[in-house]
Amino acid sequence: MLMAGAWIMLPAVLLIGGLIGASGIGGVLLVPVLTNFGAVSLPQAIAAASLGFALPALVALKPMLRQRELVIRCIPLLIGALVGAVVGALTVHWLSARTLMMGVMLLVLFAGWRGLQSPAIAAKPADPLNIPVLFVMGVLVGCGSALTGTGGPVLIIPLLMLMHQPVSFAIVAAQAIQLPVALASSAVHALEGRLDFRLALIGGLLMLIGAFFGQRAAAGLDVRQLQRMVSIVLLAVGGWFAWVLLA
Repeated sequence: MLMAGAWIMLPAVLLIGGLIGASGIGGVLLVPVLTNFGAVSLPQAIAAASLGFALPALVALKPMLRQRELVIRCIPLLIGALVGAVVGALTVHWLSARTLMMGVMLLVLFAGWRGLQSPAIAAKPADPLNIPVLFVMGVLVGCGSALTGTGGPVLIIPLLMLMHQPVSFAIVAAQAIQLPVALASSAVHALEGRLDFRLALIGGLLMLIGAFFGQRAAAGLDVRQLQRMVSIVLLAVGGWFAWVLLA
């Protein structure tokens, strides 16, 4: 990592943590920040990001303990993510990361646009998803996250919002899903010699601090404000992806 870019990279990682705590999204920016400002190679950036996301995921424990029903609802999602992350980390060299990121960009932009166009989704959520659907969704998100180093939230939040699930559940699920994805994918990366533990620890600690303050900042928002904020962040992330992919 080049220290010349640290004065930009370190505050950026802290801000990423704040976005994770406030909206569940933000980790998707970590790999581009590490590669562009820290001169970290793409495989090492994906590996470090995978483990680093484990620390801000701890911020989700407090709201989950306050709402125990969310814990039960998240279990099949988290189990599926654990399976998917292993598969994704093992096959990361077989698929085009650019193609995967293009798909993520389109999903994120569409979900953000729809969230702003349809405020009634937050007020009238659909029925809770059943266990098999949550498990399959977890597998897909875990696999996609491990392949792209995005952590999980940027995939699970738009999917849950498009399926008219409550935005409060989407955010908690997004924060919680980072832990199984991080543990499974980083274990594979470590076995294959791609994981820089020091870089992962620094990034994880900065994101943890940012996530704590981000969660507190978002605590006073009502459901409609929260959905609008998440939708705007999705659009911003989609725009960032478009810039990175097309530059």
